[in-house]
Amino acid sequence: MKTITVQRLAEVFKLEVLTGAGYMDREITRPRTHRPGLEFVGYFDFFPMKRVQILGRKEITYLLTRTVEERKLHIGNIVKYHPPCFIVTSGQQEIPFLTLFCEQEGIPLLRTSETTTDFIAKLDGYLVKALAPEVSIHGVCINVSGIGILLRGKSGIGKSETAHTLIRRGHRFVADDIVVLKRLGPATLLGSHNETTREFLALRSVGLINVVRQYGRRAFQDETRIVLDIELTPWKGDSLNNELEVVPQFIDYLGVQIPHIEIQLQPGRDVAGLIEAAANNWYLKQLGYSAAEEFMKRIEDEMRS
Repeated sequence: MKTITVQRLAEVFKLEVLTGAGYMDREITRPRTHRPGLEFVGYFDFFPMKRVQILGRKEITYLLTRTVEERKLHIGNIVKYHPPCFIVTSGQQEIPFLTLFCEQEGIPLLRTSETTTDFIAKLDGYLVKALAPEVSIHGVCINVSGIGILLRGKSGIGKSETAHTLIRRGHRFVADDIVVLKRLGPATLLGSHNETTREFLALRSVGLINVVRQYGRRAFQDETRIVLDIELTPWKGDSLNNELEVVPQFIDYLGVQIPHIEIQLQPGRDVAGLIEAAANNWYLKQLGYSAAEEFMKRIEDEMRS
């Protein structure tokens, strides 16, 4: 299971540490935050205790309206579950009672000046990516006209060279050699680099090039949603079909089904052009258009006429 520490969270979002500096190594394992509400009135049946707890103006104002004894009861009931940390938003100051409880239980209490809604949106997005299940595979990741493609094949088959051609045609490079795949949801797969290889593309007979230095910032992006898996394979004679529409195939990565196609290599084939065609064809299918269906309809119309 992937985890991040409260210390890392504080560094990324520049959070002020109010108390619990000695417990910043506490681990966060859940990808979303929680605003305690029903817990303040004693309902804990579905309390997500392992999530980061956010206290906005609504929560703090409610606590300030309670008597000292009621306040102790409400806060005490929550801190005894030992969530990873509490974060107070909107730079709120009237929270010494909360600081005391967190000190006693060894729970970090942090503060941000950002509003509750904006901060939760940013933090949830960050946690989903940081804690997402991931796997590293050998291949190339590139964004073709806004469509994320995972390009695979045996070493030396020409993946990087094909990616270089696509970059020169105006498409965006994401990763070479090692592609990190993250599962953000049941149907969402994110492709990225592993930081070490960021911006680098290895070309046989040429060597390592920095894509941003050679082709500019627009030629690179850190990540892309993968929607198409393309495998480059050696030419196999008569094995390629010539049907009007290829039977859909899929490949599974971390439980996410991705459309898969195979492109066989032969001298003279415009592989980069075929990848562009595959990307555009995938996009048109998402809009409900099928060239094969339109072609058959034309034939039927001609026969009827």
